[in-house]
Amino acid sequence: MSITYKDADGIQGMRVAGRLASEVLDYITPHIKPGITTREIDRLAAECMKKQGTTSATLGYQPAGYPPYPASLCTSVNHVVCHGIPNDKPLKKGDIVNVDVTVIKDGWFGDTSRMFLVGEVSIAAKRLCALTYEAMWHGIMNVKPGIHLGDIGFAIQKFAESNGFSVVREFCGHGIGRNFHEEPQVLHYGKPGTLEELRPGMTFTIEPMINAGRKDVKELGSDGWTIVTKDHSLSAQWEHTVLVTESGYEVLTLSAGSPPPPPFVNA
Repeated sequence: MSITYKDADGIQGMRVAGRLASEVLDYITPHIKPGITTREIDRLAAECMKKQGTTSATLGYQPAGYPPYPASLCTSVNHVVCHGIPNDKPLKKGDIVNVDVTVIKDGWFGDTSRMFLVGEVSIAAKRLCALTYEAMWHGIMNVKPGIHLGDIGFAIQKFAESNGFSVVREFCGHGIGRNFHEEPQVLHYGKPGTLEELRPGMTFTIEPMINAGRKDVKELGSDGWTIVTKDHSLSAQWEHTVLVTESGYEVLTLSAGSPPPPPFVNA
């Protein structure tokens, strides 16, 4: 599959889908506190999607070699790196959870995720979530025509590792449009000047998974989806879908409740 470049209509479709995905996260935000189950978060998200007229891209999603994914979103708690399946275990004070939402609207896909702190969390957990958010933005800020995907990965890796964290290698960002996963793959590590050159009209996700400990991960094994850190250290992830514009980038997954960019973005 080759890279698809979106025209004006496609870009508008992506803007709408991206905003709606972000609004699902806005909708569930006030409910994420100690005692709620991730299954209840999933139910709330499905309720929001029904009101929006969107459908979940994850429910029933089945790439080759995987069982069908059973929920409307992914909830990855503490040492779960990604693809955590919602369940009936209540979240407790001190947990961190990534909620990853992809919606489909009029054939276009919008994909975004946020970290949530459940009650009071440790300084180490708070720091990991905050710096992973900054790492994503260090990647986003590099986006413009003429740079290479390796420049984005390098910026994220350099920032994460300089803060004592490690970058997961097995999972990456991806092109997105009328398909959930398109070309190119967007690595969150790499060398400047390598991989595909960016051109206007490209849309893809930047979604670094950053571990407090070592970078190694493993599949939990029981459900065919859940990925955890091998050393049981905490993991965090944030995700935005971005468009390459004529002069730089546009973040497509913003809504009224989106966390503001870090101060260095506007500096």
